[in-house]
Amino acid sequence: MRRKQPAIRIGSPLHHTIEYILLLTGCLIIALSFNMFLNPNRIASGGVAGISTIIQHLFGIEPAIMQWVLNIPLFMLGLLFLGGQFGLKTAVASIVLPLFVLLSRDIGPLTTDPLLATIYGGIGIGAGLGIVFRGRGSTGGLDSAAQLIHKWTGIGYGIAVAMLDGAVIVTAGIVFSPEKALLALIGLFVTTKTIDVVQIGFRYSKVAFIMTKETEAIREAVLFELDRGLTVLAGRGGYTGEDRPTLMVVVSQTEETRLKTLVKAVDPAAFVILADASEVLGEGFKLHG
Repeated sequence: MRRKQPAIRIGSPLHHTIEYILLLTGCLIIALSFNMFLNPNRIASGGVAGISTIIQHLFGIEPAIMQWVLNIPLFMLGLLFLGGQFGLKTAVASIVLPLFVLLSRDIGPLTTDPLLATIYGGIGIGAGLGIVFRGRGSTGGLDSAAQLIHKWTGIGYGIAVAMLDGAVIVTAGIVFSPEKALLALIGLFVTTKTIDVVQIGFRYSKVAFIMTKETEAIREAVLFELDRGLTVLAGRGGYTGEDRPTLMVVVSQTEETRLKTLVKAVDPAAFVILADASEVLGEGFKLHG
C-alpha cells in the first residue's frame, strides 16, 4: 500500500503561510501577556521585554520603543556574524512583537496581585513563544545576543541565555526589590515549562527495554496481544558474555500497565527498564511533528 501523503507539504506556500500565522499569533499572545500581567506589575523575568520594563521605570521610555532599539541592532549583528541562522521570520518578529506591545499598551492589567501576574504572565509568554517555535520562528532579542556570545567566547548557548536572563533579573531586584527578582525567577520557570507543553503536549509515551530469555514469546505477546511494533536490539550480557537480544517497545501511558503484565506473565524474571519518551513520531503515534 502506498503511504498516505500529508495534507500540508513541508515547504509548500500553504505551509509557509501557516508558519507566519503561528509567528504572528505567538507574538500577539506575548505582547498581550506582557501588557496585561508582567509590565504593570514590574515583573522583569529576563529577555528584552524585562529590560524594557526596567528602562520604563527608570527613564519613562515606552517599552515598545526600547524593544525596537534593542531587537533591531541585535538582529543586524546576528545577520552579520551568524548569517543564515537569522532569517526573515526573526526580522518580522523583531519588528512585529514591539508593534503589538505598542498597540496593546492601553489594555489594563487583569490583576494587581504580583504572584498571579507572574504565573499567568509566564504562562502567556511561554504559550506565545511555543507557538512561535512551532512556526519555526524566533523572536530574536537576547537569544541573538546569546548566540553571539557563544560564537565569540565559546560559552555554551544555554549558559549564555541563563547569564543574560540572570543579569536582567538581578537588575530588576536592584531597581525594584528583591521580592520582584524572586517573582521574576518564578515567571521564567513557568515560561520554560509552558514552552515545553506547547511544543510537546501533555501526552507522554513510554519506551521499554526488555531483557529476557523468553525473547520470542514476549515478542509475539507484544505484536499480537498488545498490538504494538517493537525493535530487537543486539545485546550481550556484561557478566556472562552471552548474546542476549533486547526488545525495545514504545507504548502510550495507558498501555504501560498492560505491557508490564504481559511481560511478567511470560517471564517473571525479565529485566525491564521504562523511561519517558516526550515525543514519538510515526505509525501509531503522531504522523509528523
